[in-house]
Amino acid sequence: MATSLEGKRVAILVTDGFEQVELTSPKDALEKAGAKVEIVSDESGEVRGWNHTDPADAFKVDTTFDRVRSDQYDAVLLPGGVINGDNIRINEKARTFLRDAAGDNKPIAVICHGGWILASADLVKGKRMTSWPSLEDDLRNAGAHWVDEEVVVDGSLISSRKPDDLPAFNQALISAMGS
Repeated sequence: MATSLEGKRVAILVTDGFEQVELTSPKDALEKAGAKVEIVSDESGEVRGWNHTDPADAFKVDTTFDRVRSDQYDAVLLPGGVINGDNIRINEKARTFLRDAAGDNKPIAVICHGGWILASADLVKGKRMTSWPSLEDDLRNAGAHWVDEEVVVDGSLISSRKPDDLPAFNQALISAMGS
């Protein structure tokens, strides 16, 4: 039987420069399972995704980092993208939101370069996780136990490496939210 996420809400934190498929694939899977998904960014309006090194589609922002609270959501999704990860990691409001979500033991799902955000929010120490390979040193230096696996679940933290891992990543997030 498929997991139903009816009544559950997920915040997707992005800025311009996120890896588009790392937003669209989990978003579609979550919505298909019944969850309400909201795009949260640093500014209202739209954010632009990227397909690797090329600008891609624009997406409507539902709310902003300064307006969200952890108690409004059941889970958080952090897509990758070099530009996106680098932008969010220096945003204190986004880091505070993530710390609150972690403190509330909400599932936090991160893929690719999204791991930078968690390292900057001081949320990886002692955690087993994966990411895009170039983040290995950063995550280890922040105290994570980095492994090269398709998807890693450590408590409420779910991590994956790249777009090829999305089917397993999506299933892990949906399973974590359904339990």
